[in-house]
Amino acid sequence: MAKVALVRCDTYADATAAVAKAIDLIGGVDAVLSKDEKLLLKPNFLAKCPPEKACTTHPEVFRGVAKYLLEKGYKNLSYGDSPGHGDTAAIARECGVMAVAEELGIPLADFTAGKTAEYKDGRVAKEFIIANGVLECDGIVNICKMKSHMLERITGAQKNIFGCVFGLNKGASHVKYPSATSFAKMLADLNLMLKPRLHIMDAVVAMEGNGPQSGTPKKMGLILASTDSVALDTLFASLVYLQPSLVPTNLIGGEWGVGESDINNIQVVTEDGEIGVQEAKEKYGAPDFDVYRGEADKGEIKFLRPFKKLIKRKPKIKKDLCVACGICVKSCPVEGGALHFKKKGKPPVYDYKKCIECYCCQEMCPKKAIYAYQNPIAKAISKIKF
Repeated sequence: MAKVALVRCDTYADATAAVAKAIDLIGGVDAVLSKDEKLLLKPNFLAKCPPEKACTTHPEVFRGVAKYLLEKGYKNLSYGDSPGHGDTAAIARECGVMAVAEELGIPLADFTAGKTAEYKDGRVAKEFIIANGVLECDGIVNICKMKSHMLERITGAQKNIFGCVFGLNKGASHVKYPSATSFAKMLADLNLMLKPRLHIMDAVVAMEGNGPQSGTPKKMGLILASTDSVALDTLFASLVYLQPSLVPTNLIGGEWGVGESDINNIQVVTEDGEIGVQEAKEKYGAPDFDVYRGEADKGEIKFLRPFKKLIKRKPKIKKDLCVACGICVKSCPVEGGALHFKKKGKPPVYDYKKCIECYCCQEMCPKKAIYAYQNPIAKAISKIKF
């Protein structure tokens, strides 16, 4: 039976205490970590955003995890993440984590370069280019953020490990594994190779809607913790009233042995006792959380094949928000690019024949100008039960 701790945390001022309670509720860390190991604290550093945007791991949650480990005698700590765009140090500084790390004497790990790491047991990925800071550590403590995600619907514990892949190689992975399912399979291989030991999710203020960077902050008032990333993400999906099996990382992660995806085999541990996932959903969940819940992407519906191009989601630019900064163009991993500037000062234009719907452009847009467009027909179909 997989265990996921759920602790109320109404404000970030309470995060340190809430993190300690959550980790203690799943039995502490001594069973999964060793004090003589080099441990990497792996927050979410998606983009250069202040904490209030709810785009990155909040510095107070990072503080809570770091202080807990230091007080338990785990002194050999470092931290870092490979962002989708920009410099790791600059993002760590902007999101507030660097100040906390310096206060606690925790150095920034090397995410300026990486090396090829073979994974012979991989089902779809036999090797990854991993950041040096990850390769130099003995174990990973994953400090993820509760957010919506255009490709995988949600991004939590499993997806956060993708930040261990170095720099531009993340974009190459989107090209090699363009669909939500193939990308989830690659993530399963990555998680099985790196085997992160402990997962703490910042769900005090989550991000809903046009995530993982351009969404809207959503107060959830929770800290989640587990040694099982799939179980944690399965609870996350349930708390936002999203069927867990519609999340490719949960489905593949469960099938491939990354962790437990069956809600009947997941025990939610709270300060008031142990409950099931369904009870946790009803007591702590948010049915109004803005996330894609349609079933249109779950397999291929045969009679809809002629309308496939019409009903599929695709990235689109809001002209009134675009400032023509070009970050989306630079972020596109497709060879030759799937979007380009046609006129100076105007928004880039998509070549949808080349677009692989990886949403790297949307993920990196600093102005919330890119979103997942759905034809009205697709919206209607997503509500049909087949």
